[in-house]
Amino acid sequence: MLRRGVRVALAGALCAVAAFAAQAEEPASLAELDPAASRVADEGAGVALDLSISEPVPYRAFLLAEPPRLVLDFAEVDFAAARPAELDSAARVTELGWGPIRAGWSRLVAALDGPYRIASAEERIAGDRSAAIRVRLEPVPVAEFAVLTAGGVPEGARWADPAPVPQGAPKRRQTGEAPLIVVLDPGHGGIDPGAEVGKILEADVTLSFAQELAERLRHEGMTVVLTREADDFVPLEARISAARAASADVFLSLHADALAEGEAIGATVYLLAEEASDAASAKLAERHDRADLLAGVDLSGQDDVVASVMMDMARAETRPRTERLARELAASISATGGRMHRHPIQEAEFSVLKSADIPSVLLELGFLSSEADRRRLADPVWRAAMQEAILAALKDWAVADAAEARLIRR
Repeated sequence: MLRRGVRVALAGALCAVAAFAAQAEEPASLAELDPAASRVADEGAGVALDLSISEPVPYRAFLLAEPPRLVLDFAEVDFAAARPAELDSAARVTELGWGPIRAGWSRLVAALDGPYRIASAEERIAGDRSAAIRVRLEPVPVAEFAVLTAGGVPEGARWADPAPVPQGAPKRRQTGEAPLIVVLDPGHGGIDPGAEVGKILEADVTLSFAQELAERLRHEGMTVVLTREADDFVPLEARISAARAASADVFLSLHADALAEGEAIGATVYLLAEEASDAASAKLAERHDRADLLAGVDLSGQDDVVASVMMDMARAETRPRTERLARELAASISATGGRMHRHPIQEAEFSVLKSADIPSVLLELGFLSSEADRRRLADPVWRAAMQEAILAALKDWAVADAAEARLIRR
């Protein structure tokens, strides 16, 4: 059990502030947040964060840059009783989020409006075994903040970020001699709920749709792997890694985003591009990638020079196959009466599509910012029709792709 009276106070002189408030075993039950007794608020020239939880937990606090943000990792805490907006009254906190980040661990991330240092971080334990985690930030010059964050995410005996995934040899393309291997990627999850409209979360919509689609594809003899099976945060690099580990023939990332301008409606198929095809695509790419950055797991650009050249060569072969997949999806969805965006195939710089040797597309099933799309996404009949359309597209694509592969091998 955790020792009573654990108290940790940290000064800001460390290059990266990281502390565990307790070093014994994690609690047997999940600690719960009390939102009524918790707050994130401006205080003096800095920021005050007070979290009231049902029992003490090991935790660590540290700062990251680009953008400036405070990160707290906990032995798992249930934040389900509150939404970030309910706690955050700080003008100096530009974005607040939390959720599971790894098995047994939760993360809170507060994006900041400028450079700060952790003036103090402590966990106070009350007589009833409840606990309060208190963190105080104070502003510092940019140069000092650069020193504080130079080490990035600190290492710890209990928790570590995933290592960059090495690029293996390009996958040999499918020839129809074995079941098609499809990796479905339900967008967002855990600390990153995605778009939110009322009580509807994009992460929930994509997961339930992916699980239903997986059953349908498996019934037709395909091998299906999901990048997440629950409301978990999965870094973008780990999603690509899951596809490579599965020797995927196809990678399909599923989303149901929201755009503030409210103009987007209908399904849209996205291909990877160096630059977004329009302003809306650029905003979506920023939203989809920002969760990794804010959560402290930024694994982009891990290839070395030689690997990058080899990956570019692989992409030269994969790109036409991916474009064919996008056309098949758009045509199949339209043929079944599905509502498509006025520009059904677009391009954006989505990191999750950067696997060089696996045809990868991102499908916006619809937009939660559209009332009509929300109705469709909640309609079992519409969902089943959309899943049938995706199945038909994958079948048609696989036949044409296999025939081309056999010709090339001859």
